[in-house]
Amino acid sequence: MENLMYRRVLYIAYTYPPIGGAGVQRTSKFVKYLPQFGWLPSVLTVANPSVPLLDTSLGRDIPDTAIVRRARTWEPSYAVKASLAAARPESGRRHFSPWGILKRLTRRLTIALLQPDPQILWLPAAIRAGKGLLHEHPHHAIVVSGPPFSSFLIGVALSRWSGLPLIMDYRDEWDLSNAYLENKGGGRLSHYVQMRMQRLAVRSARALMATTRASAEALEQLRIDAGSKARVTWIYNGYDPDDFAGSPASETERGVYRLAYVGTLWNLTDATPLVEGILALGRREPALVSRLELVFAGRRTPAQQQVLERLQSSPCRLVLHPYLDHDAALGLVRSAAGLCVLLSDSPGAERVVPAKIFEYMAARRPIVAICPKGEVWDILGHYPAAHLCLPSEPESIAGCLASEIRRHLDECPPDFDAWDASLYSRRTQAAQLADLLASVSGGQLLGKRPASASWSAPRADQTGRSPAHPKW
Repeated sequence: MENLMYRRVLYIAYTYPPIGGAGVQRTSKFVKYLPQFGWLPSVLTVANPSVPLLDTSLGRDIPDTAIVRRARTWEPSYAVKASLAAARPESGRRHFSPWGILKRLTRRLTIALLQPDPQILWLPAAIRAGKGLLHEHPHHAIVVSGPPFSSFLIGVALSRWSGLPLIMDYRDEWDLSNAYLENKGGGRLSHYVQMRMQRLAVRSARALMATTRASAEALEQLRIDAGSKARVTWIYNGYDPDDFAGSPASETERGVYRLAYVGTLWNLTDATPLVEGILALGRREPALVSRLELVFAGRRTPAQQQVLERLQSSPCRLVLHPYLDHDAALGLVRSAAGLCVLLSDSPGAERVVPAKIFEYMAARRPIVAICPKGEVWDILGHYPAAHLCLPSEPESIAGCLASEIRRHLDECPPDFDAWDASLYSRRTQAAQLADLLASVSGGQLLGKRPASASWSAPRADQTGRSPAHPKW
C-alpha cells in the first residue's frame, strides 16, 4: 500500500461480525477495503447482539488497522423477541388464554414504546461509547448503516456532538422495511413517530446513500420532503474477489440440474411463483422435473415452509438447509448448475436488488430471476446467462426451467468470455465510498484505485432524467 496521509472514519453498524447475514457484508467489506483509499475505519457496534444468526467466518474481513468498539444493548434475547412476535395471532384467529392475551398486550406495548425498533435500547450505551471513541482518536466523518434504523439516531447524535459530517447508508429503505418486515405492525401512531424520526435524521445528514438507483430516487424525494440539503447517491452491493480465490466446489452429479437459492424466504421473497412453475412443468413433463434438484439455504418463515411443502407431490428433489456461513453458502453457489433470485410482485419490490445477485454473477452461473420488472431486470439485462420471469406467469417460469434443464443435460455451458464482473467488486465500491467521504469532509485523500472504479455522476436513464439528483 502506498504511503498516504490517512483520514479516519467512524462506521456505526449494529450488524457487524460475528453477526451473520448478507447485510453484514456491506459494512465489513467497506471496512476491509477503505484503507486502500486513504480512510482508516473505526467501528462502533453492539457487544451482545440480539439476533437470530451468527457467522464467525465474516470476522476475517476486519483489518488490523480497524478500531472496533462494542457497546452493550439492553435488548432482551432474540428468543424472547421471537416469542413476542409469535404472539401476533393469525388472520381470522383469536386465542383467549390469559397467557396469550398477556403476550399480545406485551407485544403491542413493546412496539409502541420501542421506536423505531427494539435496537433503540442500544442507543444510550452506543452514544457514550461513540463519544469516547471520537474523543480518543481524531475522525473526519461518520457513516451509519441501517437497518436497524435506530442506528441513524445514534449517528445524528454523534454528528451533532462532534460536528463531523454524517453519511447515512440505507441498506434497505426505512418505509419498505416497515411495510414488509414480518410481525412489524405499529399502526398510525408508530408510522407518524417514525416518519418524524426519519426526517430529523435526513435533515442532519450530509449525504444519503442507497444500494440501488431506484432507492436513491425514493431517498431524493424523502430529502425534498424533509427540507434537507443532503447529497443523494447509491453504491451497489457486490462481491469480494478474495472470496472466490479458491477452486470451485464440485458440481452435482451428471444428469441432475441443481437450482440453488441462498437467503431468507419471507413475504418479500415469496417462493410461491417458483413452486407453481415447477408444479406446472411437472404436470407436462414429469421426467424432466425428476432431473431437478432444488436447494434452499437460509431462514424460512413458517408460511414459506408451507409453500415449499407443496413440492412433496412433485418428482423434483427438494433439499433444505438452515442458514449457512458465508464460505458454505458460496460453496453451494459454485456447485450449482443454476441460481435463483426471488422477489414478490409487491409495491416497492421493483426498487430492491438482493445482495446475493452480485455473488451469483461473480460465480458465473446461469441465473433464474423471478421478480417484477425493475432494477434487477436492468442489472441482469447485461448478464450473459440471465433468465427473467414475472412472478405472475407460472407457465413462463415453467418454460424457463425446462430450457435450462435441457441446456444443462445437453452440456451446453453459457459463454462468459466477455463478462467482466469487476464493476461490482467490493474494492471498486469502497473506492466510490472513499470519494464520497472525501467530498463531504473536504479534500481528496485517495489510495491507488482500480481503473474500473473511477466515479462520476450517475448517468441519466433512457428518458433523459437524472436518476438520483447526485450532488457530488
